[in-house]
Amino acid sequence: MMRHRDNPDAIEQAAADMTRRLRTAAVHAGESPDPATGASAPNLVMSSTFVTRDLAGFSAHDLDDASGFLYSRWSNPTVAQLEAKLCALEGAEACLCFGSGMAAAAGLIFSLLGRGDHLVMADTNYAGIAELGRDTLPRMGVRVSFVDPSDPGNVASAIRPETKLIWLETPANPIMRLTDLAAVGRIAARHPGVRVAVDSTFASPVATRPLELGAHYVMHSLTKYIGGHGDAMGGAVLGSQEAIGALRLEAAIHYGGVLSPFNAWLIMRGAATLPLRMKAHEENALAVARFLEAHPRVSRVIYPGLPSHPQHELARRQMANFSGMLAFRAEGGAELAERMASELRVVHYAVSLGHHRSLVFWLDTASLQETSFRLRGAQLESYRAFAGEGVFRMSVGLEDPADLCEDLARALG
Repeated sequence: MMRHRDNPDAIEQAAADMTRRLRTAAVHAGESPDPATGASAPNLVMSSTFVTRDLAGFSAHDLDDASGFLYSRWSNPTVAQLEAKLCALEGAEACLCFGSGMAAAAGLIFSLLGRGDHLVMADTNYAGIAELGRDTLPRMGVRVSFVDPSDPGNVASAIRPETKLIWLETPANPIMRLTDLAAVGRIAARHPGVRVAVDSTFASPVATRPLELGAHYVMHSLTKYIGGHGDAMGGAVLGSQEAIGALRLEAAIHYGGVLSPFNAWLIMRGAATLPLRMKAHEENALAVARFLEAHPRVSRVIYPGLPSHPQHELARRQMANFSGMLAFRAEGGAELAERMASELRVVHYAVSLGHHRSLVFWLDTASLQETSFRLRGAQLESYRAFAGEGVFRMSVGLEDPADLCEDLARALG
């Protein structure tokens, strides 16, 4: 993250941000009263270019932490404030924001991998990433092995001499399967040159801090929990100063999928309430999960906070908050989904997650396997053990849980 040379307190402020407790950091990290106006709220800087008093090189390779702001694709004051806040929340040295979570993931993967390299990727994750690994990367000469990382031994067995990256997602979309990040971190540490990246979107920094468990990178779709209101798209990758500096030069400068300052301003506003919202999301999700688990038309509920989750003990060790994401299987499948779309009044039948509104969506196993995951054999059996013929993925919002349960009860019949 580049800091303006006219702000000599920036480094000291960043150090203070990292030592604050989570709720305080969510509100104050990256922000300070405007020195010119005294404005308490952060400014929104939409300028694409900045006047400089000193000669500067035309290439971003000429810039360093002491450089001022020159061009908003390289660095922008509002985006930099959000990046500082995210660093404080994740306990990271540096952060780079992108225009979406998918841009963040693709930017990191493309920056680290090239022809002849090998990637170990979780076999069940966000569909866009799953398809990137199965379709796009092989066209570029990158070999990809898909493993069920709920058994760390599968990850260890897949590593080759040419392996450069392990890509994980926990909890996994859409089946809420977990990966023991500390165990995978120990495995990767035995292989110099192998990096671990974790998509922690479902967990948020409130629940899990992958960098503290041995990961080298953590990725978030800021569109989800961190933004929290379903009105701004964004993504972020966090890691060491050296790693993110290299990523900025490659992905931000050459690929260009950077975050709009306006979206950064909206996401920063949402991030201020992240710890409070995650507490409410967890409480509501647990109430809804218990209601669904007791419903006669629901055959299974998959939520890390329930003792019935097969990895509940891992969740208790690894997650400080069980999040608001759950999946469930119910009689009717696609027909029930159609009824939900027409009859739900509080819960929205819609994709995405992590918003203040509750969202639910049907994910058909056969369709998802055909388009995104394409699992076979034991991997398909493992997926079906969670998902059966399909699951409803639910992002439990901030409404009164009694209203959510009544709404679901009406649709379930």
